[in-house]
Amino acid sequence: MNKKSGEEWEIAEISIREIRSIIPAHCFERNTFRSFAYLFKDLFYVGALVYCASSIGNISFAPLRLVLWPVYWFLQSAVCTGLWMICHECGHQAFSSSKVLCDGVGMVVHSFMLVPYYSWAITHGKHHNTIGHVTRDKANICHKDQYHNHIPKLRSSTGLPPLAEDPEIDGPHSILEHAPFVELLRLSFFLFVAWPYYMLFHTPGDTTRERWVSHFNPNCFIFDKSQYWQVVQSIIGVLIMLGVLIGLGSIYGLINIIKFYIIPHILTHAWMITITYIQHTAPELPHYDSEVWSYQRGVALTVDRSYGAFLDHVFHHIGDTHFLHHVVHTIPHYHTVEATEHLKKALGKHYRRDDTPIYKVLFNSWTKCKFVENEGAVRFYKN
Repeated sequence: MNKKSGEEWEIAEISIREIRSIIPAHCFERNTFRSFAYLFKDLFYVGALVYCASSIGNISFAPLRLVLWPVYWFLQSAVCTGLWMICHECGHQAFSSSKVLCDGVGMVVHSFMLVPYYSWAITHGKHHNTIGHVTRDKANICHKDQYHNHIPKLRSSTGLPPLAEDPEIDGPHSILEHAPFVELLRLSFFLFVAWPYYMLFHTPGDTTRERWVSHFNPNCFIFDKSQYWQVVQSIIGVLIMLGVLIGLGSIYGLINIIKFYIIPHILTHAWMITITYIQHTAPELPHYDSEVWSYQRGVALTVDRSYGAFLDHVFHHIGDTHFLHHVVHTIPHYHTVEATEHLKKALGKHYRRDDTPIYKVLFNSWTKCKFVENEGAVRFYKN
C-alpha cells in the first residue's frame, strides 16, 4: 500500500487470461467486411466534408465564411481521428484476421495521413509491452524535452532541489509556473508540436546512442535489421503522399492545401496527442519501477475517458474503451463497448473511468503531472 493525498493505493493484481475468458467469444471475432464498411464510411465522410467545404469560398458573407472554416476543420479532424484509429487497429491486427489485409489497409491509409505505418506500429507495440513502467514506457509524448515518450521526468532532471531540501514538496516552484496563461501556451505548443517532433526526431528508447533516432531512419537502433524494408516502405508511402500534395498544390494553390488538408492534419494529431496523454497521465495514476512492475500491473494504469457521445462514436470509442484496448488489443472497435462491460465486472474496483470534461482533464494533468521522484516502487506525479 502507498499513500497519495490521504488515500491508499492498491496495486492491481489482474489476470489477462481470466479477463479474456469472461469476455464473450464473438467479441474477439474480426469481421473483415464490417471493418471495411467502417473504413469506407469514414472515407465517405472525409470526401463529403471536402465537397461541402469547397463551397465555402462562394459565400459572399465574410463572417459566415469565418465561422464555417473552423467548423470544417473540427469535423474533418474528428473524422480523420476515427480513420486514424482504424489504421491503429490495422497495426494491432484487429482490422481483419488477414495480416496482409491489415498491413495493406494500414499502409495506404496511414500514408494518406503522412504517418509511416510500419515505423509507428513497431514503436507503438513497445508502449503496449512496457505500459506503466517509470523508465521504460514507450508511448509517444511527455513534457518539454521529453516529447518522444511517456517516461515521466525525474526530479533530478527538473533542476529542483533534492526531496529532503525542497520547501515546496508538491506545488509551484516559481511565480509563473502555474500561471494559467503560461500553462495554456505551453500546453498548446505541446499539443501541436509533440507529434511531428516525435515522428521526426525522437522515439522511445535511449536517444543518446545515435544522432538521428527517428521513425524515418531505418538504420537507427530502435528498428531490427529484419524491419529495415518495412520502414523503407513506410517512408516511400509518406513521400508519395507528399508528392500528391505538391501536385495538388500546383493545381489548386498552397492556400487551399493548407485549408483543406494541412489544418485538419494538424488538428487530427492534436487529438491523437490528447488521447494518448490523458488515458495514461493523471495525478491519481502512478508509474511503477522494476521492483513491482509487471505487464498485468502496468495495464491497470489506464483510465477510460469519454469525449462525449458524438466524439466517442466518431473516434470509434478509443477513449472510453481504452482500458480494454490494453488488456486485449486485437478486439475490433465495434465490439469494445460490449467487451468493456464484461471487463468492468472482472476488474471491479480496479477498473477506472472518468467522465470529467476533456478540457478540464487535459489542463489538470498538464499542470499537476510535471515529474516523479527519483526513487520509489510506486511513484505518483508531482508538480
